[in-house]
Amino acid sequence: MSSIELNVREMSCSSCVKHVTEALTAVAGVNAVDVDLDGGRVKVSGQADSQALISALDAAGYPAAVASAAHDGHTTCCGGCH
Repeated sequence: MSSIELNVREMSCSSCVKHVTEALTAVAGVNAVDVDLDGGRVKVSGQADSQALISALDAAGYPAAVASAAHDGHTTCCGGCH
């Protein structure tokens, strides 16, 4: 099982958390959703496609994008940051 982190805008209350959770759990391949309301982030566990998750949130009124991972200096990457 893998996970995807998303930055989600327009979340401001517990009702938003409920709506975001419902929108994401309806996507095929989602096993769990963990919403960080204060941080504006959502961690989705499972095998769901990131674009399907973003589309589901957009349809629910919550614009989202895949959160970019901070480079830790140990992960192999494109080499452009060294």
